[in-house]
Amino acid sequence: MAIKGIVFDFNGTLFWDTRLHNEAWDLFMEEKGMSLTDQEKNEKLHGKNNQDILALLYQRELSRDEIAKLSREKERIYQELCLQTEMQLAPGAPELLEHLKTNNIPINIATASDLGNVEFYFEHLGLSRYFERSMVVYNNGEMLSKPHPQLFQKAIDALGITARETLIFEDSQSGILAAENAGAGRIIIVDSNGDDYSHWSYQRIKNFSEVDFHIFETN
Repeated sequence: MAIKGIVFDFNGTLFWDTRLHNEAWDLFMEEKGMSLTDQEKNEKLHGKNNQDILALLYQRELSRDEIAKLSREKERIYQELCLQTEMQLAPGAPELLEHLKTNNIPINIATASDLGNVEFYFEHLGLSRYFERSMVVYNNGEMLSKPHPQLFQKAIDALGITARETLIFEDSQSGILAAENAGAGRIIIVDSNGDDYSHWSYQRIKNFSEVDFHIFETN
């Protein structure tokens, strides 16, 4: 079946910020007297939403107010770190997005980030040139974490196509599983952090220029 639309994970996929998230969590945990190894962060944090990460760190169920307060603390640290860098989209991503826009191929974002970070990305990365803000699926406090497919399912539904007609770009192991669970017609792994993807045989890229434009339906 032809690919008619694309859903992008965001963090570590379109925006290579894994190091910044790790650093932000490290600083956050240091303030709280906690710590995780890099391997533990890769296994337990990537692709997860904040409420699940915080529940894991605190080893108890947190109230909505606690989650909101702690999430704001962590994301404030993260955004400050982002602004200390030259924020830009992943290598080759602007060219691919321009191609998709020119050929009217529908695209969307499905991210475990919260609304505050989504608005931050639209402001500082010029996402409105390529994406319809109102369609973006993000963690609204009720979304289930990957590998549950809910984020991708909602993003695909917003495009008005079927999962089998959708290509999903992902970088995290939990996100790849979520893409599989959503029934994506095609999955491409974005190797932005040198993770172990030996379990999968999907195409793996380090630059979006490696994507073959001919896989997209442009009728």
